[in-house]
Amino acid sequence: MQRSMPRFLLQSLLYSLILILAVSCKTYTLADVKPVENTAQTVENLYFSSGEDYVYKCQMDIYKNHVSGILIIKKLNEKTHRVAMTSDFGNKLIDFEISENDFKLNYVLPDLDKKIVINFLKNDFQQLLKKNYPVSESFENDHSRIYLSKVDNKAYYLFFNKNSNLLQQIIYTKNRKEKIDFTFEAKKHIFSDSLNLQHKDFKINIKLFQITETGEN
Repeated sequence: MQRSMPRFLLQSLLYSLILILAVSCKTYTLADVKPVENTAQTVENLYFSSGEDYVYKCQMDIYKNHVSGILIIKKLNEKTHRVAMTSDFGNKLIDFEISENDFKLNYVLPDLDKKIVINFLKNDFQQLLKKNYPVSESFENDHSRIYLSKVDNKAYYLFFNKNSNLLQQIIYTKNRKEKIDFTFEAKKHIFSDSLNLQHKDFKINIKLFQITETGEN
């Protein structure tokens, strides 16, 4: 018989999501970089661009709560991905389809069916799965080439390793305040072996670790 996630853990997770840090985020600025000629009009995050399933062990730390499970991300078409998460016991927690501008909830465990949870997941995965970034400015330091992409009141700083040319980090800001730090470890342009997603205005951290690797080059 399958076991569901304990109700007290889900309730504790929800209560924790409501507690926003009292201290607001600091204005984000690049340090120890120099501007360079802007040769790229756009850059891309290709880590979720394959048609094969991306399967990860998922660990979420939300304030003092720890939740783990299996996360599957599948590209449905050029604009849309499907994201599903199950508990360690195999119970489906949430299933949704998402693009940069749309969100369709296919299933959510009743205990998780709260607006704050849905919005938090929607925003995180819209930022994570965003593929194309128009380049506004370019910078570099000893290790990275950095591209700044501005969209309305949002800005994205994309750090590419100079040697491997692989995307290592995305800093997402809104109204000049740092919101989320995405840090990747990868050996291929289309697949991130691990991901660390760190919120800056919530005590929320999500870590993904490779279970299966896409066979595409």
